[in-house]
Amino acid sequence: MSANLADYLRSTAQRDPEGAGIVADGVTLTWAALDAAVEVFAAALVQRGLRPGDRVAMLLGNSREFVIAYYGVARAGLVCVPMNPAYTAAEVAVLLADSGARLLLVQPSTRATGEESAEALPACEVLDVSGPEWRRLLASGEGAPPTPVATTDETLALLLFTAGTSGRPKGAMLTHGALRANTEMLLALDAPAAVVPQDVVLLVLPMFHVYGLNTGLGLAVAAGATLVLTDRFDPVETLELVREHQVTSIPAAPAMFQAWCMVPDARAALSTVRLLSSGGSPLPIPVQERFAEHTGHAVYEGYGMTETAPVVATTLVSGVARPGSVGRPLPGLEVRLMDDAGGEVDEGDPGELWVRGPSVFRGYWPRAEGGPDAEGWFHSGDIAYADESGDLHLVDRRREVILVNGFNVYPREIELVIDQMPGVAEAAVVGVPDDATGEAVMALVVPRPDATITAADVEDFCAGRLARFKCPTTIRVVPALPHSATGKIAKGRLREVYGDAGYGS
Repeated sequence: MSANLADYLRSTAQRDPEGAGIVADGVTLTWAALDAAVEVFAAALVQRGLRPGDRVAMLLGNSREFVIAYYGVARAGLVCVPMNPAYTAAEVAVLLADSGARLLLVQPSTRATGEESAEALPACEVLDVSGPEWRRLLASGEGAPPTPVATTDETLALLLFTAGTSGRPKGAMLTHGALRANTEMLLALDAPAAVVPQDVVLLVLPMFHVYGLNTGLGLAVAAGATLVLTDRFDPVETLELVREHQVTSIPAAPAMFQAWCMVPDARAALSTVRLLSSGGSPLPIPVQERFAEHTGHAVYEGYGMTETAPVVATTLVSGVARPGSVGRPLPGLEVRLMDDAGGEVDEGDPGELWVRGPSVFRGYWPRAEGGPDAEGWFHSGDIAYADESGDLHLVDRRREVILVNGFNVYPREIELVIDQMPGVAEAAVVGVPDDATGEAVMALVVPRPDATITAADVEDFCAGRLARFKCPTTIRVVPALPHSATGKIAKGRLREVYGDAGYGS
């Protein structure tokens, strides 16, 4: 096999041509049919004049067209730039300009956004995958195999812009080799296996995000597992899909498990499922415990980043789903926990997590800045500690650490405490300016629909469980918090949503 990502699809199609590849909107494509469609699309891109290294942007939801386009772009030696279909025209325009995309693929719901965003970029064509231009493009590829493209492990495959919750988004440069390495590390796990050919995988995670794209789509295609695609998460509707298709594996985000806890017959609906995994953001321990009680299923939690394609660690490595832990590093990855001076921390102490291995990205577009250091270590900015078993526990993002009177306060530690408070749905803790202490701790708390919580309740709960300097000095009970595409609390948007007035008492 060459280094090209799309060769996974070709191998699966050769091995199991009539097997069910993807199921979407009631239509099933076999692996052979999917591979043939990808071949035609790749040829059409070459016929259109795109050359290796050119960027193709996609403003698409989870669909057959997304899968065909993604693997077609890879097979033609081009660079895929997936974008969130919920982005505004202004946001898309920034990413198109930064990436220098020559083609933008849209769907009916994103066509107007795409056309508006590309108005000032005459070099970027807009093509609707549901319209006649898509059919004409595919027709141009019929019988015209793409010019053979030599891709290596170092060939750029994917440009994924970080969420941009603070500051301008940055495009992480992921190579064919990095994406394949992470896939192969996960395929090698057997305690339990991350995915096997007999699996039916429900993919509701957005494929424009690295978690859904490589750990969902890429892993299933490489293994030859059937993929059931849906573009919208509804807790009841997704469980109906699980029943209908006898789903066995679901990669999910924490908010999904919380929602399924509210569905009365979730246990019966999930009876065919052998594996549930969580990522994208920390899975609160109370949610994990409630879900296990409600459904009888353990959840295997993992940790990763866009920059590591994405998985760094998972409890699948040991096969023990330990609430509060993200498990051990994947075999093939090296991890260090480092202090501010660049030395390794003492055993059990928290430190910044450094990662080295074949799945680490090249750097940020276009000059590969911010990538691994001279020795290959990527400084993640995440704070973690390793317990006596070698399992990692996330503490917080380095840039989110709050400095109160010179003492480090980790928001995640406080959030874990508040999450355990009866009636709390979720919480976010951030630092705010304070004349007396430099920074102070502010907590934003969302109550569950059936609960009533006051700021005084939260204050009392924290006081008995946290050192005084860690306790929030400002507490706001709010109806909701902003989230990213995978359900992670978008802390960079908290100020945008609640404004400076939110920093009062």
